[in-house]
Amino acid sequence: MAGVLRMRRLGIAGPVASAVGLGCMAMSGVYGQAIHEESLATIHEAVDAGINLIDTGDFYGMGHNEMLIGEALRGIDRDRVLLSVKFGAQRDPAGAWLGFDASPAAVKTALAYSLKRLGTDYIDIYRPARLDPRVPIEDTIGAMADLVRSGWVRHIGLSEVGSETLRRAAAIHPVCDLQIEYSLLSRDIEASILPTCRELGIGITAYGVLSRGLIGGIHQLSAFAEGDWRRSAPRFSGSNLEQNLRLLQPLHEIAARHDASAAQVAFAWVMHQGEDIVPLLGSSRRVTLRDALRAPQLSLDAAELKRLDMVFAPGVAAGERYAAPQLAHLDSARG
Repeated sequence: MAGVLRMRRLGIAGPVASAVGLGCMAMSGVYGQAIHEESLATIHEAVDAGINLIDTGDFYGMGHNEMLIGEALRGIDRDRVLLSVKFGAQRDPAGAWLGFDASPAAVKTALAYSLKRLGTDYIDIYRPARLDPRVPIEDTIGAMADLVRSGWVRHIGLSEVGSETLRRAAAIHPVCDLQIEYSLLSRDIEASILPTCRELGIGITAYGVLSRGLIGGIHQLSAFAEGDWRRSAPRFSGSNLEQNLRLLQPLHEIAARHDASAAQVAFAWVMHQGEDIVPLLGSSRRVTLRDALRAPQLSLDAAELKRLDMVFAPGVAAGERYAAPQLAHLDSARG
């Protein structure tokens, strides 16, 4: 499959990215076992379709995700892709979370390993996965700025931080984008974070656009494989799941009018929120990729957008987007 997607610039001085990016986390066991060859084929098909933004984290599968992407991109012109890499999350050999380290030494050490696993000599967008509460953001950004000056990093990004942190970071070095959850069911950024990004000229790469499968067709917990972290996610638990599924009926009605899937409409809605927003498709399968690639051609009219805005008003979803221990690490939750 070959194709050309429209492009969007990430921030005032950031790179030009495809209107949809590919998030690769699901290829490394977070949602259950992924099939290696299918993951490789999904990356290849995404690049052939015109997707140039490939997102990963050095802690996805304890380095597995970066090695997978490195394997997939062998033989592909490096200039065809933008590699977006998160760092800083600490895990033990059993995979348990230990916190975050975004100290200057850790920043540079993490990059050295990422470059090796990915098989490249530079990262296009490098970002701490979360704010490290023990390290001033100025110190983290300062170390990343050193990497930019050395040519190992092209652009600095951030992930899940609030407005104050954005301002402090941007005062040290230009920030091209903020990676943060944004969807019909997660609209908290509209109050403060999104306006701050626009004031500062920072783009948005939106993950969780399908609310981790809630919009894409997950209707019961039994659909999740063993080891899938969504089994304990608040929005999929108990009566929350039933309430959230009831919310989706208007979405399905609009999708039917367009002969589209609910997932396509959900992607289209995010894309309609501004040219400075690039939604990430998180998938390990080509069938999901092909579905999402119809979204950029889907045009929602003013009445449909208004109805979706009303039905999916900020705060309407039942349950938090993360469990309490994970939510505590989100600087973005403080606005």
